[in-house]
Amino acid sequence: MALNKGVKNRIGEVAKTILLSRIESFPDETTKIRNAPFHKAFLECFENRIKPLKVELPYLVAIASWLHGLNTSLGSGFENIAHILSGGCKRNFSGHYILKVKKTQSQKIEEIVRDLKTRGKPNLEKENEKIFKFNSRDIEVNCLPFTVDNYFETEKLVDAIEMKSVRPNSGEGRGEKQKILYAKSALKLLTPNKVIRYYIGFPFDPTSDESTKYDKERFFNYLIEFKKFFSPEEVLLSSELWDHLSGQQNTMEEVLEVISQTVKEIKISP
Repeated sequence: MALNKGVKNRIGEVAKTILLSRIESFPDETTKIRNAPFHKAFLECFENRIKPLKVELPYLVAIASWLHGLNTSLGSGFENIAHILSGGCKRNFSGHYILKVKKTQSQKIEEIVRDLKTRGKPNLEKENEKIFKFNSRDIEVNCLPFTVDNYFETEKLVDAIEMKSVRPNSGEGRGEKQKILYAKSALKLLTPNKVIRYYIGFPFDPTSDESTKYDKERFFNYLIEFKKFFSPEEVLLSSELWDHLSGQQNTMEEVLEVISQTVKEIKISP
């Protein structure tokens, strides 16, 4: 089943907002960075690689800055499209809204993280079994603060996704794992009769030669130390993520088509 017209229109509006905001800031001869002495000093090391591109250094630096802004806009755009497709929303559990976990849950989480750091053998089923079993009379402590980029809840399920639009830094896997274990524990304590699922979602696979294809094993090797802490079942990658959000197949293809159509409409506008 294809995405309906209303959903496509809303996705198109997200794409239009991103595009219009970036059109105005695209660098040209009047906006390029004229003086970048530190960039120039370091980039001299790569002179032979940059020369075939036939791009002046000030313009190259300006383009790099513009692309950084586009990446930020895309990150917000991915979240907005996720909300449209799933009916979910962004939820923040910090400050006055911080959740609780049982002390035994906290202890089990720290044990799991230490074991993963040493042995690097994640097992989603066994980890859930450890943190979802607790004594109702046990002491409660504060959970680590966390934000869910796409939070979707039904009578039987809590489905949470943290969206990642860039490659995580080295060593980031440990912190992400710890935070997600605490988040799952807190959500289970809050809604004990519901199934709790928490994923990390990557909108595309940068290691693939095709837009909507992916290879999860190759992608995990691309992420530094990530597979020490996460099992493949915890990660939604490329078209797998978009299909999960919509509950339909070929969603990523449709989203890309909507974006392409939006770009065409803006390009032909006066």
